[in-house]
Amino acid sequence: MITLAWPWMLALLPAPLLARMLVPRAREQKAGALRLPFFAELARAGLVTPGRPAWRLTRLAVLAFIWTLLVIAAAQPVYVGRPVEVPVEGREIMLVIDLSASMAQRDLSLARPMDRLQVVKQVADDFIARRAGDRVGLILFSTRAYVQAPLTLDRRAVRALLAEATIGMTGNNTSIGDAIGLAVKTLRDGPEKERVVVLLTDGANTSGVLDPLQAAAIAAKENLRIHTIGVGSDTGEFVPFGALNPSSDLDEGTLRAISGLTGGKYFRARDQQGLAGIYAEIDKLEPVAGDPQYVRPALTLFFWPLGAALIASFLFAAALMLRLPARGAVHAPQAAPDADAQALPVAEAR
Repeated sequence: MITLAWPWMLALLPAPLLARMLVPRAREQKAGALRLPFFAELARAGLVTPGRPAWRLTRLAVLAFIWTLLVIAAAQPVYVGRPVEVPVEGREIMLVIDLSASMAQRDLSLARPMDRLQVVKQVADDFIARRAGDRVGLILFSTRAYVQAPLTLDRRAVRALLAEATIGMTGNNTSIGDAIGLAVKTLRDGPEKERVVVLLTDGANTSGVLDPLQAAAIAAKENLRIHTIGVGSDTGEFVPFGALNPSSDLDEGTLRAISGLTGGKYFRARDQQGLAGIYAEIDKLEPVAGDPQYVRPALTLFFWPLGAALIASFLFAAALMLRLPARGAVHAPQAAPDADAQALPVAEAR
């Protein structure tokens, strides 16, 4: 569809006609006339040319055409295409997941014998699928931390890489501080208010170079929010002196401090249903971008009528130049009394 960006410019179309009607005409200088009884012989010899009233109409039509093209170009014609979906700019969310040896515990799911990592992968996969419009990344850590998936809008790729994660891929210890530091490095170039880290672990920091609280302080300076999730059941198998707590290694104090320093929130997941509820709560704290917006691409077309006007002006000027030699000839008046004696206009003597 073609539309005009400035349709009010079309009001200039009658401007030349209004100027002709309102502006006083210049005084015409009347020339004398010389009657020639042998005018017909001069015309047959090509020494005089008869008047051409059709040229005046042609000239007016060409000038009107050029003016119309210029006004249309000034009105900014635009071709508007079909609506194109543009996703709303969302958050940048980095999932940081623990792969240490303790994630092999099977205390989060009672329906099926799944270890902690399998439960986490299943629940996190649903979380990633819901984050439409967000750029999601994945960091896995144990003894070392590494970026499994950089920030991307391709959530399917992130989900596939998460599914490939296995316990102990980079060791059996837990380097929470290094994982946070790597997340800060990855997210530091994004928008300040939309950078979020979701850290999930079942233990305490046992390796790495960077202390978790120091890493959290760096994240706070970079305006990164860190939501921490501690996973693991409080009850396990019984032993002679009581029940064995499978989450005895979980450092909840440090996780609370990390989230508190960065403006995030700490969550505790004791089973699969609780973990799913936590990710749903994070969805509320960090709402998705929402429905996509639609834009109609626009292509400006003003250069077409403008170019046509320039070409027409050039051709019109060339036609005027070709007519210049004819001005040296003597022009006959439009109406003559008779064929043998006609009035020949001459320049008025001064």
